[in-house]
Amino acid sequence: MARRAGSADLPLHGGRVPPWLGERMTRLGAVICQAIVHHYGRDELLRRLAHPFWFQSFGSVMGMDWHSSGITTSVLGALKRGLTPLSGELGIHVCGGRGRHSRQTPAELLRVGEAVGLDGADLGRASRLVAKVDSAAVQDGFDLYLHSFIVADDGTWVVVQQGMNGENKQARRYHWLSENLTSFVDAPHSAIEGQGQGKIVNLTDRRAERSRAAQLELLSDLGPDGLVREMGRLDHAPTPEPLQATLPHLTMPSHHDVRAENVVTRRLHGALAAAAEQGPKDFSDLLLVPGVGARTVRSLAMVAEVVHGAPCRFSDPARFSLALGGKDRHPFPVPTKVYDETIRVMKVAIANAKLGREEALGAIERLDIQARRLERHATGPSLEAHISEERANSAAYGGRSITGWEEPPARKTAKR
Repeated sequence: MARRAGSADLPLHGGRVPPWLGERMTRLGAVICQAIVHHYGRDELLRRLAHPFWFQSFGSVMGMDWHSSGITTSVLGALKRGLTPLSGELGIHVCGGRGRHSRQTPAELLRVGEAVGLDGADLGRASRLVAKVDSAAVQDGFDLYLHSFIVADDGTWVVVQQGMNGENKQARRYHWLSENLTSFVDAPHSAIEGQGQGKIVNLTDRRAERSRAAQLELLSDLGPDGLVREMGRLDHAPTPEPLQATLPHLTMPSHHDVRAENVVTRRLHGALAAAAEQGPKDFSDLLLVPGVGARTVRSLAMVAEVVHGAPCRFSDPARFSLALGGKDRHPFPVPTKVYDETIRVMKVAIANAKLGREEALGAIERLDIQARRLERHATGPSLEAHISEERANSAAYGGRSITGWEEPPARKTAKR
């Protein structure tokens, strides 16, 4: 994956993740990370976390609000809870977090360094520099409130941090990756997400190198008083249009509902077709809960894509919310029975793989392979029809949202 992955608009949302979902996100996030490390290694997991499109899809497949800034906080919190007990096995450590937890990052990195033989002080310096660049060198109108530093045993790391603009009710997420990083002030970002707020003063862009040098020269030659005089002369001078780096841009809309324009339908149809075709072949011994098994395979098809998909396949994060719904009932309530069965199948697959039995993980990978083959010609229901079916079956799947448990359609009709 390229270090520069693009940018996106993120509506700023408040609220908290309910415990029943947070606990499930912790377990599913951990087992997805285990699968990625098993197949591709921990460096690839760090690259995924530094890719904003994948990160948003990762949060969507876990049942968070598919389009909002809340994905950042909830995903990083789930990973910290889920991966900390596995740090010895995976060699990955999640430090920092939101608010006061972000300020504890250097101390946490010191403890990690002592435990695995890294220079914790140097990692802490990197953490502070990253925060400084995004809060001072990149002046884009967003105040940082979240900083998460994820480091591997070999010293490679990724940083995900987020700022907010309360006036515009927008958030911007920043991704950093230490791989191939040679300078903290020369185009270091893996990606910047967020809505454009006009011209941004970005002194980290490599094209700003002359500007950085000139600033130091001016300060040395003119001194503070001389700089003030020069600034006065420039007040009425025409301002040239600055060059800006052009990156792929993901726009996360403000509307809560998932609409047809938010989803690449052929990819959805491919996943549904793969689940229908591969499920009976590969999952008969794994799926034990009557009435839930077939639906779980559909969820697993999207989880499989999060594990195995190429970067270009995450251009529509909304599609991944169709795996396990959303806590705010969009696109439909979280099907808790399906969620739990998805976690169980993934945990069984990982446990068997550790013992050298790759059949279950191989079956999940085949779902992704088959989905990509079938999407070229697969057909299926419209997005609206698919969501309508999910809502109709929600109670049977243990549908739950922040408003409570879903009731069977017959009971809802009787109440009216």
